[in-house]
Amino acid sequence: MRNHSKNLHILFEDAHIIVCEKPHGLATQSRRIGSPDMENLIKRHLYEEFSGNDGQKEPYLAVIHRPDQPVRGILVFAKTPAAARELNRELQNGDFGKYYLALTSHTPAEASGTLEHYLYKDSKTNTASICTPEKKGAKRARLSYEVCNSLIDFYKNVAPDFKSDSGDMALLKVHLDTGRFHQIRCQLSAIGCPIVGDTKYNPTCQNTKGWQTLCLCAYRLEFLHPVTHKKMTFSLI
Repeated sequence: MRNHSKNLHILFEDAHIIVCEKPHGLATQSRRIGSPDMENLIKRHLYEEFSGNDGQKEPYLAVIHRPDQPVRGILVFAKTPAAARELNRELQNGDFGKYYLALTSHTPAEASGTLEHYLYKDSKTNTASICTPEKKGAKRARLSYEVCNSLIDFYKNVAPDFKSDSGDMALLKVHLDTGRFHQIRCQLSAIGCPIVGDTKYNPTCQNTKGWQTLCLCAYRLEFLHPVTHKKMTFSLI
């Protein structure tokens, strides 16, 4: 498929949905008018598709999920209200399969496991922290992980200098059971395995000047097509 923007990598598109890859550092949806984001890139692509139609209105596009701005990964957008309703229903019911790769500064004590915490979002600092279940606003967070160092080359082109961060790194495959704010970043930091390049949760990166590439990628996404109900699976590896 021909891309209409050098910054837009489309994985799949039909009349109902569009699936694409978001690069590191680009917001899914920005609150700042005129700021570049995935939503505007895709709308521009849709404008170009229908550029021959006079009086073309602004194309409909619904944001379904919003990975953190520093995170690279796969996103699905809805092109119709009906598709948006169905995808949002799947998302709320936990029917999306969301899988990540995380390059961590240290290797977990266990090669695989499940992490369960309660998280509290501090809107003033825009960070999450581990808390007790009794804290007002606490939300349960659960994920599973496994060390998969055979895929560590995945990040060599993304962060070629990451080796300077630590000598005890690991690449983890992470599967989210819940979708909490900064969940992976906060939970991995809580077990002493913060993500390379994370200026919010990795102590070795917090005082580093200049751009830091957060080595976290939403590499695999699974859901049912909102119209055909066919299982859709997309992966970057």
